[in-house]
Amino acid sequence: MPRSPAQTSWDRDTLPEGVEKRTAVQAMFDAISPRYDLVNRVMTFRLDTRWRRIAVDSLQLPPSSVVVDLASGTGDLCVDLAARGHRPISVDLSIGMLRNDRSGVPRVQADVLVLPFGDAAVDGVTCGFALRNLVDLDVFFLELARVLRPGGRIALLDVGIPANPLLRLGNAVYFGHIVPRIGALLSDGPAYRYLPRSVAYLPPPESLVSMLDGAGFDDVRHRRLTGGLTQMLEGTRRR
Repeated sequence: MPRSPAQTSWDRDTLPEGVEKRTAVQAMFDAISPRYDLVNRVMTFRLDTRWRRIAVDSLQLPPSSVVVDLASGTGDLCVDLAARGHRPISVDLSIGMLRNDRSGVPRVQADVLVLPFGDAAVDGVTCGFALRNLVDLDVFFLELARVLRPGGRIALLDVGIPANPLLRLGNAVYFGHIVPRIGALLSDGPAYRYLPRSVAYLPPPESLVSMLDGAGFDDVRHRRLTGGLTQMLEGTRRR
């Protein structure tokens, strides 16, 4: 059977960069979209639902705020945003993910580095576990600042590396050896072998905070959730 672009890229020793990374990420998420929610629930023991609620709470926006969820997947964050009275918009590069979006909110296929929104057009932005999949975080953060109104809020989630040595070791064993087996059993093996390796794309927390500050955000805060298994960045668009 021919191998997909995602399989070809993730199985190499060196992770892809640039246009090749964008193409591989899009193909990978198209491939895993039908069982994406199931695998997430199993591999996180449903902790992903708690992390999303924390992200929505951290926005601290009034009801009816327009919040764009970027790299929205099947719309989990949009469901949580709508439940809080916000007006979410689902944006993803993967047409497979958008086809499996169950949120019922407006959906847009787009590259999140070139957002189809005007300047200062939205009140908030969320992004769940996708920072490591982006080609250029500096461009992404500048694009967030462009589309957010002054005083608008961001909440960005991604995987983390626990500070506690024992928890870090356990996390490395789980994500490095068990999660790929779960992914291969329930969905797509190469895609879930990529997960533990993809952490290498992420800059350290202090660099992420500095990048957001330079892009135009105040009160930038980095938080470790569940002992650092997940990290969250929040901030306010500079007035």
